[in-house]
Amino acid sequence: MAQETTQAPQTMGQMLSRRLRNPAAWSETVDLFAILTAASLPWSTSLAGIFNALMLLCMVPFLDVRAFLQSLKRPICAAPIALVVLALVGTLWSDAAWSARLYAVNPTVKLLVLPVLLYHFERSSRGRWVFVAFLVSCALLSVMSWLVAFYPDLAIKSDRVERGIFVKNYIDQSQEFTLCAVALAYPVVMLLREKRYRLAGLLTALALSFFVNMVFVVVSRTALVTVPIMFGVFALLHLRWRSITIISAVLLAGAAVAWQASPQLRKTADTFASDYTRYVEKGEPTSAGLRLEFWRKSLGFFAEAPIKGHGTGSTRGLFERAATPGVQYQASAEVIGNPHNQTLNVAVQWGVIGIVVLYAIWVLHLLLFRGDGLANWVGLLVVVQNVFTSLFNSHLFDFHEGWMYVIGVGVAGGMVIRAQQAGAKMGEAGS
Repeated sequence: MAQETTQAPQTMGQMLSRRLRNPAAWSETVDLFAILTAASLPWSTSLAGIFNALMLLCMVPFLDVRAFLQSLKRPICAAPIALVVLALVGTLWSDAAWSARLYAVNPTVKLLVLPVLLYHFERSSRGRWVFVAFLVSCALLSVMSWLVAFYPDLAIKSDRVERGIFVKNYIDQSQEFTLCAVALAYPVVMLLREKRYRLAGLLTALALSFFVNMVFVVVSRTALVTVPIMFGVFALLHLRWRSITIISAVLLAGAAVAWQASPQLRKTADTFASDYTRYVEKGEPTSAGLRLEFWRKSLGFFAEAPIKGHGTGSTRGLFERAATPGVQYQASAEVIGNPHNQTLNVAVQWGVIGIVVLYAIWVLHLLLFRGDGLANWVGLLVVVQNVFTSLFNSHLFDFHEGWMYVIGVGVAGGMVIRAQQAGAKMGEAGS
């Protein structure tokens, strides 16, 4: 007995030592932290950052540096890196304080993780678990959103201004719920074609739960605009015209019922017209009015330096100089460092050069997901959502939506490349 007791710690130590020397074990750990990053993103920016850092750290011991550097030459990896480099170089001709320049570089740095995820999930078979983790996490957040709607004291947010928001804000929550709900359309259709009706019904109910939350609890106006576009993309890619007609009629009928049943939905939609009218007639700093004001001024800033822009971090200083002096509570007096449009955000700082790089990122990633399959659909949907929501926000640079893009495109893109390589090997073997 004594001999067994003394040998046990050595055996455990040997097992741990073997695992630390095992590349497969480190790869599994990277997968685990990627899953935890996706699961924590709807709830906490701090946890998402910690898990992401641990994921990157666990890739180091057995990283094939040569293969990784080779993968960076692909345009889908080179374009995001180019935008980060442009942000760094853009600090050289900016007239903002260096603290503002470096602060403006920070939102682009997350794009450097995208090539890392592409590289890893090109070699890992656990990419789907990242999607599942995000979906389950958002489903739990939806339940919590209903609870907070009825019991506001449960909210972590101290101000409790936004109804049904447990953490973060209604824009982030709407982005998550919209992505999950529309993404589920693909597996539902595939399951129906395979006559697996029970599972298809379960996923349909889950998708509807997200929409019901947005209809009766809270929804962003950006989501109201982008949901039809995302469903339109799905219909054109995966449905026949007869099915499109029938489903469109059902959706229109459902939208009409939701409109009549939900005062919250009508209130959100009505603010479009009221915000615009108050801005035009009185110059009030309404949500829609401010965006129009920011866009108008940003176009003027872009015209002043169309080729290379005003430099990294210059936006706030430009708005400060353009603000109407001596005017209070007017849209023209507002100062901001983000014009709430991704293209204009890039154009003001880095001109046409930045716009070309930004659109290259979107186009290259759209082309990556041209095929069929769940990974292609999720990746395509993530890019489409980011492109259209970036008409009203700088979502590629925002923390939450930016990480949704990086994780979604990185994991789905790696899965797509992995499938393409497997298909190519099978073709070579067959020939």
